[in-house]
Amino acid sequence: MDDQEPTVREIKPKSRRIMGGGGPDHQEEKEEEEEEEEGEEMKWPAWLRPLLKTQFFGQCKRHAESCNMFCLDCINGPLCSLCLSNSHPHHRTLQIRRSSYHDVIRVSEIQKYYVDITGVQTYIINSARIVFLNERPQPRPGKGVTNTCLVCHRNLLDSFSFCSLGCKIVGTSKNFWMNKMRAKMAEGGSDGEESASSNITNCNNPSSYSNSKNAMIQSFTPSTPPPTATTYRTAKRRKGVPHRAPMSSLILHF
Repeated sequence: MDDQEPTVREIKPKSRRIMGGGGPDHQEEKEEEEEEEEGEEMKWPAWLRPLLKTQFFGQCKRHAESCNMFCLDCINGPLCSLCLSNSHPHHRTLQIRRSSYHDVIRVSEIQKYYVDITGVQTYIINSARIVFLNERPQPRPGKGVTNTCLVCHRNLLDSFSFCSLGCKIVGTSKNFWMNKMRAKMAEGGSDGEESASSNITNCNNPSSYSNSKNAMIQSFTPSTPPPTATTYRTAKRRKGVPHRAPMSSLILHF
């Protein structure tokens, strides 16, 4: 028999951590962030983010009509009603409307596809309840406002946390709250992942969020001081007898 040299293959692991060699910390953080992003993507329908990024109400090049329709099955950009009827029969579709130069959608239509809009402020326009697609930041907050959007800081009613679907997607992500917690810890705070997860839970439950926010406001509100003798006399003091003007009884004759 001829002597045969044994074949030796060199195994190169994809990750140094498999062989116990360790790896750079930033690589591990990047992998963790990618896993978190995959988890965030699974929380929402695959068509929702492309819908929010689409520019509607342009003119169709084929039919010269306004493109205000969106196909959830094809996810291929804005469509006009003729394109939809000719090329997308029996597909799931949504109609986008406009209010104050912003894209909106009816609540009855978006809820047919099981999109959770809890915590997003809704409005009634033309007898239909609608919700805005993307953020609408305000340059200046109004006076006496006690509640704003957690992402773009737009004025809201007390029972809501977000002004649009886009703000809810951003505001309920773990990365958003982790960045806030890191900024808070850099300023001297001591909260971490538990605070981030609790904030996400509160955003999905408007009643618990509003209760915690009201408690925070009350904790910074000074209590009313007890009444004293001076305040009691001030409260009981009455006006004196009114006096007429000295010249009011004179009648001028011409």
